Amino acid sequence: MTAGQKIRLRVLNFFGAAVQRLGFSGVTRLGRFMGRFLWHILPSRRKLAVDNIISHLGKSRDEAERIAYESFCQNGCSFLEIVLTKNFGLDSPQLRFDPPELFEALKNCQRPIVAATAHFGSWELLASLLGQVYEAPRPRMVVVRSYPDPAVQSFIASCREATGAEMVGHRQAVMSVIRALHKNGIAAFLVDHNAMRREAIFMPFLGEEAAVNAGPALLAVRGNALVWPVVLVREGQDYVFRLQAPLDTAELSGTREEKILQTAKFYTRAIEKFIEEHPEQWFWMHERWKTKFNARKKFRNREH
Repeated sequence: MTAGQKIRLRVLNFFGAAVQRLGFSGVTRLGRFMGRFLWHILPSRRKLAVDNIISHLGKSRDEAERIAYESFCQNGCSFLEIVLTKNFGLDSPQLRFDPPELFEALKNCQRPIVAATAHFGSWELLASLLGQVYEAPRPRMVVVRSYPDPAVQSFIASCREATGAEMVGHRQAVMSVIRALHKNGIAAFLVDHNAMRREAIFMPFLGEEAAVNAGPALLAVRGNALVWPVVLVREGQDYVFRLQAPLDTAELSGTREEKILQTAKFYTRAIEKFIEEHPEQWFWMHERWKTKFNARKKFRNREH
């Protein structure tokens, strides 16, 4: 790092330690304040969130504004909760599992696993929990987008990796994930963000065709993995580790491309279901439907 980057890292570490001392209730209050502040100073993002909710959930404008406002507050909490990863574990009194039998099945699973999750609920704390489901040397990794600033990247990585999960940059993830799946590891992906056209399968997401990242599906099929949809739902001061039943890619039929398509449809619909259940906990302010369909794209699907 340069001298300036080292200074920024020290500032970030100081800030993180200060926020961590607030505890869960203090971080929630500060996070909601930050969300309200962003609601007022980012009118274009506010409008995007409200319009997205009206278009994709069919809500009235008043209801859409209520959901969007709460989404800003929830996301403020999500950003700050990254400093609490060291204080949050599978035995935390604030945590419960829904349904508990699916979590037990996940914990006892001896197969390779692709965890499909989203910018939903408390995604930073979820990353820390996924590092605790299994013990070393079983691989546990979360595929994320890297930050261009080394100071920011170092701070965030140290928080996210505090409980055992390895953070892997999405541009360098392929071989790392393949090796992990061959060792019956778990690799988690955020599958709800907009994808570039060359990486995408186009299919409906919340009623509009969206560019869905094909990478997690391709790697899951290649590794004969189970695909588990998981999120961490925030309920007041508590958290719910929410799961849906997995898809076993080893049992899919058809060509490899057909299996990839089936897998991508599975986790896309799973994330839709989480959002429909708790719309205020999703990241509505981003341009999810930015990339448009290209007829020359190798993977095509206009059916849900």
